[in-house]
Amino acid sequence: MKKEVMLKIEGIKKSFGGILALDGVSLELNEGEIVSIIGPNGAGKTTVFNILTGVYTLDEGSIIFKGEEIQNKAPIHIVKAGISRTFQNIRLFNDLRVIENVLIGAHLNTKYGFFSAIFRNGKFKEEEDREALRAIELLKAIGLDHRRDEYASNLPYGEQRKLEIARCLATGAKLILLDEPAAGMNPKESAELMEFIKKIRTMGYTVLMIEHDMSVVMNISDKIYVIDHGKPIANGLPEEIAVNEDVIKAYLGGVANA
Repeated sequence: MKKEVMLKIEGIKKSFGGILALDGVSLELNEGEIVSIIGPNGAGKTTVFNILTGVYTLDEGSIIFKGEEIQNKAPIHIVKAGISRTFQNIRLFNDLRVIENVLIGAHLNTKYGFFSAIFRNGKFKEEEDREALRAIELLKAIGLDHRRDEYASNLPYGEQRKLEIARCLATGAKLILLDEPAAGMNPKESAELMEFIKKIRTMGYTVLMIEHDMSVVMNISDKIYVIDHGKPIANGLPEEIAVNEDVIKAYLGGVANA
């Protein structure tokens, strides 16, 4: 059965002060896929994420998510549409507990109004209880329930990364953008991360990932897009990208089997 297209980026361009950061980047992501964007430092990968999430406006091109044009929309609109992201540097509320970090992500979906929030009436308490149960179920599903009352700062590095991803899931997003999730991880943590990303795919999420760890990229990606100096240079299956001469020259340092 043909997979449904979830995200389609067509010919996006973005310049900063006359410097062209992105020049005609396109990609297509089907529902349920894990897709990676790779390229050398300064290639424009994070700029793609910043445009996707409304941090930057684009100069040309279009972004269609689940049939809706979302280019140049406000970040809150994009999150509510169903896209959430992590960052290369983990951004948790370290002085809050694990479950509280997840509840911050879930807060976007609360259905009580200003009056209920101020007076903490029955509707407020009912909705808060509902969100707490959802947060617990999510933590159980991803294997972090045993940590839910611990402070985020006390978690091992790999579990902090999982918690950051869990907070994205709690927003209700279906497309998760992961910005170098394996950054700073040792091989054991990277292997656990790969299994975790595969797991969230089985839970019904779609993943678009920027990553420098080629072992992670080659082992879990359904498709790979490569950009260099803001321009697309290749896309295809991992085994195709691994032997692509343009990619090897631009990114893999001449090692085809990295």
